[in-house]
Amino acid sequence: MESARLKVFLNTVFFVLGFSVVFSLLGVLLNSVFSSVSFDLRIWISRIGGVIIILFGLYLLGLLKISFLEREHKLRAKKFSISYVTSFVFGATFAAGWSPCVGAILGAILTLAALNPASAFTLLLAYSFGLGVPFLLAGFFISNSFDFIRKFSPHLKYFNILSGAILVVLGVLVFTDRLSQIANFFFAQGFLGLDVAANLGGDPTIPLSFFAGILSFFSPCILPLVPAFLSYISGVSFEELKKK
Repeated sequence: MESARLKVFLNTVFFVLGFSVVFSLLGVLLNSVFSSVSFDLRIWISRIGGVIIILFGLYLLGLLKISFLEREHKLRAKKFSISYVTSFVFGATFAAGWSPCVGAILGAILTLAALNPASAFTLLLAYSFGLGVPFLLAGFFISNSFDFIRKFSPHLKYFNILSGAILVVLGVLVFTDRLSQIANFFFAQGFLGLDVAANLGGDPTIPLSFFAGILSFFSPCILPLVPAFLSYISGVSFEELKKK
């Protein structure tokens, strides 16, 4: 039983590494592409980016239809004889595709990364951590995750409403260039007792990206499938996991 749990957890680690590497490389690419954009042009890009994020939020709220987000975009990954290689490849393909309810959140983070090219790598890495930590916890406590997901699933219907509202507010703040001012005000007041602004160089989008990663994990597209998916990539059956 312990060896089965350990195998699931190690495969989860490699899965998380897979999508973290892809997201980090994407951050480097965005930095290279947008770092030379002039300041005046960035003002207009910020406004366009704010509108895009608002549209993503309206989509999650069900007030707008965006055709390319309605479809699942996923790459097929080949299974290898070594399960850890398979898990890493599946993680990479997981990052290269998206599902309807996660695509809007990831799209918003990618938009923020394009608007802040100097922080693009850090933003995508923070998103990876936010998405990866719950995966690692689910892999470590794989047996307990079955009950947790079963109890939490009825509340997933509120996911799109919460996520959509957050994205709309975020989009408005980006469009009006008020995101940094408002976030730094809360941080300066000791919000949650953490001096986040100082520790992160005054960039509030980094903790936002981390939170977005966590939000993506708890989406209806991911959370209900986590135990079955981790069982599949690790090659450990439900029966083995449930043995005492």
